[in-house]
Amino acid sequence: MTTASTAGGPEPRWLSDEEQRVWRSYLHATTLLEDSLDRQLQRDAGMPHIYYGLLVQLAEAPRRRRRMTELARDAKITRSRLSHAIARLEKNGWVRREDCPSDKRGQNAYLTDEGYEVLKKAAPGHVAAVRQAIFDRLSPEQVRQLGEITRIMTEGLEPDGTGADLPWLR
Repeated sequence: MTTASTAGGPEPRWLSDEEQRVWRSYLHATTLLEDSLDRQLQRDAGMPHIYYGLLVQLAEAPRRRRRMTELARDAKITRSRLSHAIARLEKNGWVRREDCPSDKRGQNAYLTDEGYEVLKKAAPGHVAAVRQAIFDRLSPEQVRQLGEITRIMTEGLEPDGTGADLPWLR
């Protein structure tokens, strides 16, 4: 990468060789992890990883219901992508949309009994895939460090009260 300044602005802070190595390793690992989990869930449960995550959120919610806006925020996806995903899950009979009784403009997503059963069947294989890909390869100290690193990264990317351009706000 060239070190020339851009449009007369301040000189970019280029990554060191070690930072570049770590960055590329991180990108490779996260791309391969997401692909591996997605393929496992497609093969074993007929759904992509993002749908599994939505079903988990609904299963953990009181009365298996969540506001659509909360689902989008916690899944870290745009409202449009969530709407498309929920439509597919509805078509499968796994989720149902309901009007929100406390806000006539809002909607809730509800995990149906059929969706709950699909999730229960998919969970053991998914947990085994996550364990094999991450936790079985790390020491307890590395697991703690990974948790701390990802928490710090999340805080920087999701700052409170800044009006940041976050997916679920789009």
